[in-house]
Amino acid sequence: MIVPLEHVLLFAAALFFVGLVTVVARRNLIMILLGVEVMLNAAGVVFVAAALRWWDIAGQGMVLFIMGVAAAEIAVGLTLVFRVWRRARSLNPDSLKTLKD
Repeated sequence: MIVPLEHVLLFAAALFFVGLVTVVARRNLIMILLGVEVMLNAAGVVFVAAALRWWDIAGQGMVLFIMGVAAAEIAVGLTLVFRVWRRARSLNPDSLKTLKD
């Protein structure tokens, strides 16, 4: 059974909205990173749906690029989170006054 493009786009929009709410509403650096990851996955779903709709492989290539960006974002982001935790003993972004030193 083929899923209509509109249903896939609605699913991706809902997924993106959940990620956006997580980024905006949560006050924890790890949850913010998770929200950004969910938004990147929603963009990947849209690219795959578009690639299947128009029979173009470029959308799937973009998904591979998005997966690489997401992996790099998680690696760098978690490194920064661990560094902030060791220095401030808090993952609340509001408690961070400066990132000097």
